[in-house]
Amino acid sequence: MLKIVKTSLVIAATLGVSGVAQADVNEALANICTIVQADDKGELRKKMRSVESDYRMKLKDYYSAISCGGNSLIRTALLNNALEAGELLVKKMPKSDLEAPEADGKTLQAWVAENGLQDNPIAAVINDRL
Repeated sequence: MLKIVKTSLVIAATLGVSGVAQADVNEALANICTIVQADDKGELRKKMRSVESDYRMKLKDYYSAISCGGNSLIRTALLNNALEAGELLVKKMPKSDLEAPEADGKTLQAWVAENGLQDNPIAAVINDRL
């Protein structure tokens, strides 16, 4: 009986800690949209490093879960003409993820063409990577 109680406590503690860790990751990434909109490459790099070291998560692990007013981080950079932050995001993303459709089913290249942003320097970096 005592063994079952100990096992139950260990499982409950583990589940509780993982729930707290998830909340901490969300809290750590809370202002990433603002950082991208402000085109603060240094702060963005610092944020990405801290999430990677604290939670062992790379950009590709949390990129699709972040929405800035309905847009992804790279789309937000394109819309706000945040060149330095956008270039950093494009360079840090794996090519396969850049080619993959986003939440609305459109790839970055299709979205860029649809919104007439082909002349944006970030679009050129996307095209160079692909």
